[in-house]
Amino acid sequence: MNVYDFDGTIYAGDCSIEFAIFCMNHHPTMWATFFPKAVFNLVKYKKGKMSRALMMRKFFAFLNEDKLPDFDILIKKFWKKNAKKIPKWYLKQRKKDDLIISASPTCIIKPIAKKLGVNFVATEYDREFGVLVDNLMFAKGKSRYIIDHDFPVIENFYSDSLADTPLALCAEKAHLVTNKAQTVGDWPHLDKETLKIVNKKINTGWNIHL
Repeated sequence: MNVYDFDGTIYAGDCSIEFAIFCMNHHPTMWATFFPKAVFNLVKYKKGKMSRALMMRKFFAFLNEDKLPDFDILIKKFWKKNAKKIPKWYLKQRKKDDLIISASPTCIIKPIAKKLGVNFVATEYDREFGVLVDNLMFAKGKSRYIIDHDFPVIENFYSDSLADTPLALCAEKAHLVTNKAQTVGDWPHLDKETLKIVNKKINTGWNIHL
């Protein structure tokens, strides 16, 4: 089984942030009601005054049913426009038992995973109640999920972020994806300096991607 991170790995971008912008462009009032709050919460998080989980929950609030009643229509339009951002190297090697594992919410990942015909695990966000449910698929949360659910041996793991090192260590072979999801290389050797970078990314997160 091959396992893939999504944003920045087999998608040239960040689907959660891009979908938020897509929704704001379709509902311009969100630029005033949602965007300033999102920036404020991100700043608080960067200053260590808000947990990652709380910051993500507040960001995903734009998905709430009462705030985005036309979600089903918008997500179809979004993926019709953005499915082309799946890189060709992945489409050539895609297999039915591939697993996408992403910190982006299930409601955004599910349609594209279904289109690709592969399995997926993502962050569960309840659009009715506006809360994260059980899992936060980021860094150590990904490897914990894999271990807890007795998944088959991971032959290859692909990610664009060293924050995913815990899951990379669960695979027989790990690959680092760079250059906006276009270049695939070997996972770097975990020397002392690299481990410092890994630790920083795991403990800060959301540097670029969810």
